[in-house]
Amino acid sequence: MSDSDKKKWEQRYREGAYQDRTHPSEFLTEWLPRIKEGKFQESSLRALDIACSAGRNALFLARQGYEVDAVDISSEALSRAKNSAQEAGLSGITWIEHDLEQGLPVTCDSYDLIIIIRYLNLPLLKSLSRHLKPEGFLLSEVHMQSDAEVAGPEDSRFRAEAGELKKAAAGMSIEVYWEGLRDDPDARKMALARVLARRD
Repeated sequence: MSDSDKKKWEQRYREGAYQDRTHPSEFLTEWLPRIKEGKFQESSLRALDIACSAGRNALFLARQGYEVDAVDISSEALSRAKNSAQEAGLSGITWIEHDLEQGLPVTCDSYDLIIIIRYLNLPLLKSLSRHLKPEGFLLSEVHMQSDAEVAGPEDSRFRAEAGELKKAAAGMSIEVYWEGLRDDPDARKMALARVLARRD
């Protein structure tokens, strides 16, 4: 990410961006019970939250018993996330400041679950299966290009074309794939693509 883009995000978080967005992803909460099937006997489950923002999904996963690595480029977002975790009395989350356009940090490996919510980085998505344990899951939701009037990024570079997310998960067993329009909990209409895939 360019310095100017990083500064833009730091400023947005400094000014309170997404402060009201504390609920976890609906896609994640809907499918986590399926993801955890057969894993209740495991003493430690590990998850990676890519582009974690202010931590809403990392906090949710920690509450569900996961040890979480949460990665974002914004120190402001991570600072807010750390404060939220402390206020909630949650431990087991490692907050990592890193530019994801450079790939994952070398320490990020061997996960039961990787999530990447509303951050489009197709080259990174294509590489994620090798960071999963066998039978581990990738869950991703991205903004899609659409002719409908929808919320989200205005720049088409940050929106996937039809079928792109499915192609990025090729080589894994796709359990769920969906594209379409959906209302967020705050009633904003979104054009989204969703995939849940499993490493064999």
